[in-house]
Amino acid sequence: MINKKSIWFLTLFSLILVLSVYYVTMPSELLLNNNSNYTKEETEKKEDTTVKVEESEILVALRVEADETLNEELDKLKKTLTDSNATTDEKNEAYDKMKTLNNNRGQEETLEKLIKDTHNLDSFVKIDGDQIKVVIASEKHDVKLANEIMRTVQSNFQNKMYISVKFEK
Repeated sequence: MINKKSIWFLTLFSLILVLSVYYVTMPSELLLNNNSNYTKEETEKKEDTTVKVEESEILVALRVEADETLNEELDKLKKTLTDSNATTDEKNEAYDKMKTLNNNRGQEETLEKLIKDTHNLDSFVKIDGDQIKVVIASEKHDVKLANEIMRTVQSNFQNKMYISVKFEK
């Protein structure tokens, strides 16, 4: 007795078999011509819609340096956490420092995005305790703009922060 599942299986299997035979017997020139036309059209479309976004070399260098130091500190703290000879106080302190470093990195990224959104400027932010250093990629050195950036950054913190803004090209 043939049931519905068997019929569906045979139908789909035969369909796949027929399509694969058709694909194998199809002339290869037809496949090559269609693919070359398709890729030419796609590359032309991609070239038209390419957007160039460049970031200041100084900001990139600062980010790389900050990431390297952060990774080194995190590695040291991870070694302390996994050290069997370390006391629980040392491990707790290392964990708290790791948590603080990760929170600071998240706040730095948030502040960079905030500065980008509000002032349309590329920036680098470094938080060290209660000090915040902001480097702006701009040729224009404007005291009013620096003051606005300081207010924008301070609005994200409840405690008084010591904020410095530096303009770099």
